[in-house]
Amino acid sequence: MSSGPLGAPPKATKALRDAFLSALVALGIFGVMVGLRTDPGARSLVLSWHPVPVAVAVGIVFVGRLLLSGWRFVRPTRAPTTRPLANGLAHAGRYVAPVLLILALTLPFYAGRYYLDLGILVLTYVMLGWGLNIVVGLAGLLDLGYVAFYAVGAYTFAIAATTFGLGFWTCLPLAGLFAGFFGILLGFPVLRLRGDYLAIVTLAFGEIVRVVILNWVSLTGGPNGISGIPRPTLFGLTFSATGGEGSFAGYFGLEPSITHRVIFLFYVILGLALLTNWVSLRLRRLPLGRAWEALREDEVACRSLGINVTVTKLTAFSIGATFGGFAGAFFATRQAFISPESFTFIESAIVLAIVVLGGLGSQLGVALAALVMIGGSELLRGITVAGVDLVEYRMLFFGLALVVVMVLRPRGLVSGRTPSVSLGRPREISAELVAEGRG
Repeated sequence: MSSGPLGAPPKATKALRDAFLSALVALGIFGVMVGLRTDPGARSLVLSWHPVPVAVAVGIVFVGRLLLSGWRFVRPTRAPTTRPLANGLAHAGRYVAPVLLILALTLPFYAGRYYLDLGILVLTYVMLGWGLNIVVGLAGLLDLGYVAFYAVGAYTFAIAATTFGLGFWTCLPLAGLFAGFFGILLGFPVLRLRGDYLAIVTLAFGEIVRVVILNWVSLTGGPNGISGIPRPTLFGLTFSATGGEGSFAGYFGLEPSITHRVIFLFYVILGLALLTNWVSLRLRRLPLGRAWEALREDEVACRSLGINVTVTKLTAFSIGATFGGFAGAFFATRQAFISPESFTFIESAIVLAIVVLGGLGSQLGVALAALVMIGGSELLRGITVAGVDLVEYRMLFFGLALVVVMVLRPRGLVSGRTPSVSLGRPREISAELVAEGRG
């Protein structure tokens, strides 16, 4: 293999050097995070060294960096056109969405209790991702405090249900309205902010809501949270494990089972998620949705076209927050208990990562990203390698997966898109020409 110009080292040598340096950095990071663990000793905890997980992590980084460097060195100077790939992904997306929908509708017929609970968790994050996608993907407003609307919806439903005795279906619109109102409250202070400044203010808003919930003990219960939150009913029929009069099992003559309630909760969150998806797709084809996209591309040009930027931003925040409130109300009724620990910044980070990983503006991409990130991390439970439970390192695998996807597909899983409005037959736009994913 020949050297490069001006005496540059050979390509293989550069690839090995990059891989070695990456392995050294990984050793410094994983040596502390993964290698050092506290184990119970005779009288106190003892700090012990576990070299096997560290060696595995460093080896993965070394091999991955070597392969990545080799691919960059050997790829041709002129990249081939991406139009066939984009068209292929477009045709594949037409079949992926219906298949996922059919699998979701039929999941209770072939899955057990564990996978139903996992499906409820994944659909909750799918709904949160689609709600945040309105703010980040369509309007281009970086929101790091989306968990605040999630918390407002959950506590609105919990307080109304436990204090006034209202049911889930009555409190669900109230939770969405209150969350949307808080979205407007957030929108007013950030009307003139962009980029990093907007992200900092939204992050502060999320922390303010969490601190208020934590300290307003007389209303929210403070750190003790709110318990005894009622479950949803089906036309007045309760889902009781003992059955009896007025229950779902007693009315239909079935054997009482807690699985009935789990299946019902699954279809409730599936319906809410599909409603979020349908509203998002409809809005992006309306003048309001096109105003969001114009705002995302260039705010100055948006103003010059006569678009009311104030109203456009406030509607994006309020509508996205409304769906976050719906998801929060469902979370409260599913858990029957909520506390401030469930609404930390890490939740906002996870939802934002789902949106970015799936592709900004892409409904299908957000669903795939939530399925991979949330479902994949939960499937690590019970898997042990060399005596180490992999679930303890699920955030580590989560970060590695994000890095890999961002390197291979920097614009997300679904990066190309079909225009919302077009003259004639719409055509798939390549990822290099758009900043958002396909709807």
